Amino acid sequence: MNFKIKHFVVFVTIILFLSCQKKNYTLTKIDGTQIKLNDSIKNLTSIDSFIAPYQNRINKILDSSLAYAPKVITKEEGQYNTTAGNLMADIIYTQASPIFNSRTGKEIDFVLLNHGGIRSIISKGNVTARTAYQVMPFENAIVVVELNGKSVRELVSFLILSGRPHPISGLQVVLNSDDSLQSVNINKKPFDEERTYFVATSSYLLNGGDQMNFFKDHLSVTELDYMIRNAMIDYFKKVDTVAPVIDDRFMKQ
Repeated sequence: MNFKIKHFVVFVTIILFLSCQKKNYTLTKIDGTQIKLNDSIKNLTSIDSFIAPYQNRINKILDSSLAYAPKVITKEEGQYNTTAGNLMADIIYTQASPIFNSRTGKEIDFVLLNHGGIRSIISKGNVTARTAYQVMPFENAIVVVELNGKSVRELVSFLILSGRPHPISGLQVVLNSDDSLQSVNINKKPFDEERTYFVATSSYLLNGGDQMNFFKDHLSVTELDYMIRNAMIDYFKKVDTVAPVIDDRFMKQ
């Protein structure tokens, strides 16, 4: 009897040992079904009722008038600079300068953004927070990059060769009739290749976006923790009328 019990115990122990061993599973097939989001999916009244107060509150905030645009503001109307580009660059210069100065004791020399980053016109009429989200839907933040004279020279060459009116503020580029460079002024002073300059731009361009690789050679970077979109909203709150014009910041004689 004891012999049988011993054998039974050994048998159970072996079974338990084998069952506890790690098993290696192999994926053999994946099945999936595509569900189209269209009118065939009915709304749930309970969910709609739950989110309605929040949705209404968000819409009220986004659509409240902050300023007024007497005419359409667009990035398409100028060859060397545009109303939308000038507005964007000037907003960054205005809103970022006091923050940078308070943190570093230094001044922003000029601003450079990218033409492609402006994603919408600003229609004639009320300008709202929603307007800022339409123009700048990306989560781009303002950074101030310190560049040496050589990098600034590359920056100017890029602007001339790009064939696109990239937004600038504080920087003036003047071309001769044959497209050669006549002059470069920064804050109304001649460009000095022997000094460094502080350039406000976006976090996207800092990493070489839009082929602006000269930003990769920066001497320092100051992050302002300030979204471009938020800067736009803060600016709209301060002004009554938004009416940028095409000017001489980038021109051909």
